[in-house]
Amino acid sequence: MTQKTMDPRSVVQALYDRTARGDWAGAEELLTDDFFVSEGSGLPYAGVYRGRGALRELMDIVFGMLDIAALDVHEITVGEEYAVGVLDMVLAGEPQVRLPIAEIFRFRDGKVCEIRPHYFDPAPVAAAVAARRAR
Repeated sequence: MTQKTMDPRSVVQALYDRTARGDWAGAEELLTDDFFVSEGSGLPYAGVYRGRGALRELMDIVFGMLDIAALDVHEITVGEEYAVGVLDMVLAGEPQVRLPIAEIFRFRDGKVCEIRPHYFDPAPVAAAVAARRAR
């Protein structure tokens, strides 16, 4: 199955799977040329990242700032032009910290053109970054 015939749920799941295993070329096949991801102003990696390589750029920054043990995807809900991934970012440590996130994916021509992550509470992200810098 090619990305052109994939339904939105399969595209999002493939994007999660490919990025988890570091298959950036495969992930970029699922993105439009003008893809962008927007991280909210309350986060230490806030900003808009643009282009097919933006997701890798952002993940390098995020994983460089945080000790992420896992990304647990709970659900992917889809509509015609949008999908929402409901997941937890799990931060390493004792105890582990679970950060609930809802990621909004917008589609155009069968590919992801935009991702907007929404954190329930960004404060633990800032605390984890500060703790890592203090070590």
